[in-house]
Amino acid sequence: MTVSNAPWWKSGVVYQIYPRSFMDASGDGIGDLRGIAERLDYLAWLGADALWLSPIFPSPMADFGYDISNYTDIEPLFGTLADFDALLEKAHAHHIKIILDLVPNHTSNQHPWFIESASSRDNPKSDWYIWRDAKPDGSPPNNWLAYFGGASWMWVESRQQYYLHSFLPEQPDLNWHNPEVKKAMFDSILFWLERGVDGFRIDVIDRMIKDEALRDNPLDPNWRAGDNPGAPFPAALQREPPRHPRADRRDARHL
Repeated sequence: MTVSNAPWWKSGVVYQIYPRSFMDASGDGIGDLRGIAERLDYLAWLGADALWLSPIFPSPMADFGYDISNYTDIEPLFGTLADFDALLEKAHAHHIKIILDLVPNHTSNQHPWFIESASSRDNPKSDWYIWRDAKPDGSPPNNWLAYFGGASWMWVESRQQYYLHSFLPEQPDLNWHNPEVKKAMFDSILFWLERGVDGFRIDVIDRMIKDEALRDNPLDPNWRAGDNPGAPFPAALQREPPRHPRADRRDARHL
């Protein structure tokens, strides 16, 4: 493959924008999509081939937009779908591509999918997230830790079960072993591609597929209280694939 026919992203300049702080066009103190559009001349002058927009979807903002409550709309803080369409058209006129930051590993706990899933054990979306019974003593199903600290399991009274959250409790993990989850997410992706979006940056793709048996992670004898909770494996296991990793990266490659 020559440089001339290589995919654009092999050599393109990608400029990441955190919309909330980039440029405020409305005067409310929060950056927005119209603000980005107003600075496209400057971004083109910089030589940007593409803009990677940090999440702009509706969100309660427990994790600054990485807790999505609707994959096919725009967070009102940043504008509307019409504002997005205008930004996309103007960016393309400047020969700048638009990349969206997609978070398929988890949703917000305010997403309608999760609200329905949490309501009972027999609703149509009951298996869209990772639910498990407690151990006989009432403790979580295994020893997995959340990246932001503490156990990665949260109890829900309505189901009398725990759900998995790799990050905040407000960010329940989707069950990517469920074909309906895959279809729903791929339909969301298609929504944006048909609108003209040029691509996606996939957040925490290595977390998407979990060990279906939910086996305990091996304990690190050198770990001490206060150490990074996101690095539960011993150094030796970080260099070599664990026998039963929390995230099955081989399966992730086949999504």
